[in-house]
This record gives sequence, structure tokens and C-alpha cells, in this order.
Amino acid sequence: MSKTSLNPNSLFNSLQFGFSQIVVAQGSRTVYFSGQVAWDEHRNIIGENDLRAQVWQSLRNVATAVTTAGGTLADVVALRIYIRHDWMDRTAPVSEGLKAFFPGDQPPATTWIGVQSLARPEFLIEVEGTAVLV
Repeated sequence: MSKTSLNPNSLFNSLQFGFSQIVVAQGSRTVYFSGQVAWDEHRNIIGENDLRAQVWQSLRNVATAVTTAGGTLADVVALRIYIRHDWMDRTAPVSEGLKAFFPGDQPPATTWIGVQSLARPEFLIEVEGTAVLV
């Protein structure tokens, strides 16, 4: 896959938060993965009331989804991150997770969305997205 991140000076510097403003991608397969939450494979919640632990588990699940489809995290071009609204003023762990899982200067384009609730009351975050594979 060919992927180029664009971060023009006329938009705010999003790289400090772990995402790109724009990603242009070309490949032969597009993968859309459902929202990943902080459940392990046995539906155990990882990090109840701990946003950092839930971010890491959700992003590990994203990695599993993408690799199962034949790609890598480098193939992820866009993420939509749903954060429970009462945690929106404490989102530093989200930036930390993005920078850890998508290091370098080509992170995915990302939208953070504050929501009233998610599928289960213990979920603080859900991450869905798109990858483009060769």
C-alpha cells in the first residue's frame, strides 16, 4: 500500500496528539473493522474505570483485526475514536496510545467523538477504522 500523510501548516499540528490531518492511500483491498473495545477474547473488561488500560486493549484489538485481514497497523489510514463524554477532559492516554501503536510521521487520520454512552456502561472508549492493503 502506498500511504502519504499530509499535515499542512494551515491546520493545527495534530502529530503531537498522535494522528495526521490527512492521509492519501492507494492499494487493492480496503478493510473496515468494527469498533474495538476493551474486551479480551473472553469478553472480560480490561481496565474497568481506567482509560489508559482501555485504550491499550482497544488498540491491541485493532491490531488483531487488521492482522487477521492480512495487514499491519501501518496499513490503517483512518480511525474514529468514540470516548465517553465524561472522560473527554482526560484524553491524554488516547494520544499516548496512538503514538505508541502508530509511531513515526505517518499515523492515521483520526476523529475523536465524545458520546453519551457506549454499548456497555463499563466501556470508556471504542475504536473503529479503515485500513488499505496492497
